[in-house]
Amino acid sequence: MKQQQAVNRQTYDQVILPIYSPAEFIPVRGEGSRVWDQQGKEYIDFAGGIAVLALGHCHPALVAAVREQSEKLWHLSNIFTNEPTLVLAQKLIDATFAERVFFANSGAEANEAAFKLARHYAITKYNPYKTKIIAFKQAFHGRTLFTVSVGGQAKYADGFGPKPADIIHVPFNDLEAVKAVIDENTCAVVLEPVQGEGGVTAATQEFMQGVRKLCDDNQALLVFDEIQSGMGRTGHLFSYMHYGVTPDILTTAKALGGGFPISAMLTTNEIAKAMGPGTHGTTYGGNPLACAVGNAAFDIINTKEVLDGVAKRRELFVSHLNKFNQQYDIFSEIRGMGLLIGAELKGKLKERSKDILQACAVEGLMMLNAGPNVLRFTPSLIISEEEINQGMVKLNKAIDSLINN
Repeated sequence: MKQQQAVNRQTYDQVILPIYSPAEFIPVRGEGSRVWDQQGKEYIDFAGGIAVLALGHCHPALVAAVREQSEKLWHLSNIFTNEPTLVLAQKLIDATFAERVFFANSGAEANEAAFKLARHYAITKYNPYKTKIIAFKQAFHGRTLFTVSVGGQAKYADGFGPKPADIIHVPFNDLEAVKAVIDENTCAVVLEPVQGEGGVTAATQEFMQGVRKLCDDNQALLVFDEIQSGMGRTGHLFSYMHYGVTPDILTTAKALGGGFPISAMLTTNEIAKAMGPGTHGTTYGGNPLACAVGNAAFDIINTKEVLDGVAKRRELFVSHLNKFNQQYDIFSEIRGMGLLIGAELKGKLKERSKDILQACAVEGLMMLNAGPNVLRFTPSLIISEEEINQGMVKLNKAIDSLINN
């Protein structure tokens, strides 16, 4: 047998498709909101796997769920059902507007299913011309050809040939722009209550209520992409609950499995009736191993203690960022909801988010950006006050090093 060779960051450049630009260090172990790399250097994690690690790294309850389920059933396919899938589906239904659930493996797959369902429902219930999807500029819904076309960023969608047709993009939070394009041929309006990749911008209350009414008036479905904003990230189980505006279809992923790949699309009985056996499917979706972990994560996240703690932790993050701004005058706005926080850069650090991420790594902090001009924070929902303070000291040092060198 060929002996496995030691790997390092240079190995990545030799063996992986060159579509990412990962950090120069390789994490090998994590616990809570701390990570250690190949050299044993410790980092505070403010990235959370891009809003995935809602309970941090290697939470004992999730580790136990993986271990227990791994000795029972790993996989069956959807030719058979299984207990963890049914239990998790019932929990999601009991906690939300939904009456039906479809499980998949990633946010893109959940959104792909949602967009297909919205069109299929409109075509079968109304007419074959009711296919228009209204989406928003700077949105992000995944990397399949359909989802990247609904997303409103040309840098992700261009260069792959013809795109799915009948998709219109208008400015986010602009109700008049939606009014100008919605009509009887609109099947759905698709939005993120908090745009993540597009700069961490939250929808306004007026916008959400107005879009809901426009959908109702035009027999169009309202689809909420809560891949990033869901599962406790904003202080409610899903961010639509802040607005008192109920969608017709909702998608969730990322934190649903606490780090184990799983996603879900939620909808009502009426809309679900448009689908039948064979209309859509997936081999891995509803995998018992993934759903067992999802059940463990759900039971912890959907508690008053965790959800109430999000607002307190946000206050601490924002307090630190405001102090940085008083010291350096580098943020034009601090926005988002809960522990989905965006800090827009200005002055000496404008358009330099990538430089800040690299400087943070030197100091022992894992950070995110949302484009070249926004720092993004998506830490564990249960990160400790001490870890927030320690991480912010590191961020301060990183910022200081860029401004003064």
